[in-house]
Amino acid sequence: MGETLTKKVNLQRELEKMLPDIRGGILLHCCCAACSTSCLEYLKDKARDVSLYYFNPNIDTEREYELRASELGRFDREAGYDYPLYIEKYEPQKFYDAVCGLENTGEGGERCKKCFALRLGATANKAAELGKKYVMTTLSVSPHKDAALLYEIGKEVCEGTGVTFLPSDFKKGGGFVRGGELCKAYGIYRQSYCGCVFSKRERGL
Repeated sequence: MGETLTKKVNLQRELEKMLPDIRGGILLHCCCAACSTSCLEYLKDKARDVSLYYFNPNIDTEREYELRASELGRFDREAGYDYPLYIEKYEPQKFYDAVCGLENTGEGGERCKKCFALRLGATANKAAELGKKYVMTTLSVSPHKDAALLYEIGKEVCEGTGVTFLPSDFKKGGGFVRGGELCKAYGIYRQSYCGCVFSKRERGL
């Protein structure tokens, strides 16, 4: 029911209304540099005390993990944001444990929900550790990701942490297209798959 109600709401508009009054710091989960570009641009003049968090154990190889993390840091610096960036070590077993038994469910199904919960839950815990009051994710900028679903999962994993998950749908207002423009302008690496070995396999890569 909550998901159905959320889908009727423009989550990006809700975020826009909330940002001027937010105090206490935001930890933004960043899935990759490409998806983060337009999100960081959007938040620059709208949000205070933003930090970035890179925790994506779903990524299939350590090389790919490090490449995406490196590109995120480069864009943060070169675009002049210089947000604090926290990068977790590569621990793919956490992802495989979380999705055990769901390997063949297909992209966008139950496997992805477990993956979202893993990453957003870790973000909430990191925010609590850092003393941040709010978390959000760049995942919603993708046209392949359901912002309402991400919001529902985010709220669930934040329960009991003292941290609030903010609504967002960064694809609204041309966010995904703008991200592509920024990737081109800064020469940002854009991967052709979500990250996990299962999505890579489904795309025939």
